[in-house]
Amino acid sequence: MGAIFDAIQDKLTAAFRPTRLEIVDDSDRHAGHAGAREGGESHFNVTIEAPAFSGTPRVARQRMVYRALAEELAGPVHALSVKALAPGET
Repeated sequence: MGAIFDAIQDKLTAAFRPTRLEIVDDSDRHAGHAGAREGGESHFNVTIEAPAFSGTPRVARQRMVYRALAEELAGPVHALSVKALAPGET
């Protein structure tokens, strides 16, 4: 993948030690739209499962992920869809 994908993967792994982490670069579906960058890596879908999310409301989980990726969200990432789960959730 690319440098931004790698940064997202590294930061989420370090911050949450996920039991499951799926990152999809969805940028090609947004070509020509606001925030789309030449070469992609501007729109991502993330599914992350980690014990750190146990007992935490959905919105708080998303905020935790956004904080971990603050640098990317302030720059190259235009859109990030997050599905944050505790182990055993679907």
